[in-house]
Amino acid sequence: MQEQPEPALAPGLSAQVELTVTDADTAQAVGSGDVPVLGTPRVVALAEAATVAATAAAVPSGSTTVGTRVELEHLAPTVVGGTVRAQARLTAVDGRRLSFEVTVSDGNATVARGRVDRVLVDRQRFVDRAGRTS
Repeated sequence: MQEQPEPALAPGLSAQVELTVTDADTAQAVGSGDVPVLGTPRVVALAEAATVAATAAAVPSGSTTVGTRVELEHLAPTVVGGTVRAQARLTAVDGRRLSFEVTVSDGNATVARGRVDRVLVDRQRFVDRAGRTS
């Protein structure tokens, strides 16, 4: 039986992740404001989670991706109990550098949109280097 090649990291890969907002996700809870709505740091984390999901099946064994840049416009509030979905699409691959377009919506409106860049790294080497710099 012939072994299947690993999927390639190529533009077009995409994924969606979903979050139902809890009190722990609010700007008040994460320290990014004093209102009880979805905090921007949680929106960023959700967008990054979608980028990780988009490439999960295509990342070579022993490798991972790490975030290097996030550009995000947080356009609309989401109250506790609301559900948001982050959609990420890989738009460019330049060597180890991966660029994604991300959109976060609540079903009715765009909550956030932007771009996330990640880099493909050797997981163990990355962890080892991080341990030496702390």
